[in-house]
Amino acid sequence: MTTDTDLGLPARRAALDILSASLARRAGLDEALNRPAFSALPPRDRGFAMALAMATLRRLGAVDRALDARLAKAPPDAVRNILRIGVIQAFVLDTPAFAAVTTSVDLAASHSSTRAFKGLVNAVLRGLLRDPPNLDEPETLAPGWLYARWSAAYGPQAAHDMAALIADEPATDLSAKSPEGLEALAAELEAEILPGGTLRTARKGDVAAWPAYGAGSWWVQDASAAIPARLLDVKAGETALDMCAAPGGKTLQLAAAGAQVTAIDRSAARLERVRENLQRMGLSAEIAAAEAGDWADTREFDAVLLDAPCSATGTYRRHPDVLWAARPGDVAALAGVQSRLLDSAARRTKVRGRLVYCVCSLEPEEGEAQVAGFLARHPGFSLSPVAPGEGGAPEASRLADGTLRLLPHQRPGGQDGFYVARFTRGA
Repeated sequence: MTTDTDLGLPARRAALDILSASLARRAGLDEALNRPAFSALPPRDRGFAMALAMATLRRLGAVDRALDARLAKAPPDAVRNILRIGVIQAFVLDTPAFAAVTTSVDLAASHSSTRAFKGLVNAVLRGLLRDPPNLDEPETLAPGWLYARWSAAYGPQAAHDMAALIADEPATDLSAKSPEGLEALAAELEAEILPGGTLRTARKGDVAAWPAYGAGSWWVQDASAAIPARLLDVKAGETALDMCAAPGGKTLQLAAAGAQVTAIDRSAARLERVRENLQRMGLSAEIAAAEAGDWADTREFDAVLLDAPCSATGTYRRHPDVLWAARPGDVAALAGVQSRLLDSAARRTKVRGRLVYCVCSLEPEEGEAQVAGFLARHPGFSLSPVAPGEGGAPEASRLADGTLRLLPHQRPGGQDGFYVARFTRGA
């Protein structure tokens, strides 16, 4: 990792921009990456800025606890963010201690809103260097309200084990277009083949430069995210609907299996990415920009996949910003959206057809509670239990009713948190 001291203030300012945007709102991180403060930097500086911002988000709770112990009162957010990245440089990245302090003081001095606090920045960081904090205690890595929810839902040990994964940058998971030649592709990518066929590689850098990318042999997709489409078990020629399809990994899976796929999403801009991926993979699907809840099309499909909008708390290994952008009220608000979309999905499922519902959330209201409500509203549907290990799911993820509660710590090296349920529609 590049952390040389000649990477100066512009890269650190970009890291501050990414951090503040990520904490301000959902999707703030993506917005910050498209602003000139980051995008105009040289590649080496962009790499450092991103590494610094992400490392800060991964240990934000622990860093704030260390800072609060040395602050008599809360400083402005801009000053706290400068302190945060100073701590991460000093104790997590390879930045020499003097550079972590000096550049943080220089950042404070460079703007009128923080200039009066440069002495505080210097004193706090030097004090921490004399008495280094512990930034790796799992209980401090997640927001307190989320950690409490996980403890209540899954037990204290599971919450501890899930939170312990927050600090670690995960490997990259890939889905192959075809199971044929999987071992050769794994060797080319220096990847491990996981149950279900996902490839996991420790490679870093621009994925477009990796072997077989241009040939359309694979796409990036977390091991958990690949399971729901596998559970639909589509056959060549069957019709399949992917609701809320963007960015398109599940659409690609269904199309690669030979289904006649229709992919809908409310965001026309995000559907462009689906089109690009289909083109690169040499696959085809019907694409429609529509609100999945009230899409006017009246067709019914053999297989329907609903990856519903959710709090996304299960994706924190790759997107630690979701932990800090999420709010307690989000779960209840999104539960209403999920119920409406499930009702829409039911209308679009053929008699004797299959419906898979999933969310990348760790919150029971968005998973188990949705299934109970759906079955009460739609007596013509029944659960189709997932067999142990089916789709590559860890056996520990299978619940008594045959649905899946995929927790991040259930797979060596981790996985996204998901809830998955499969239904069939009776005659």
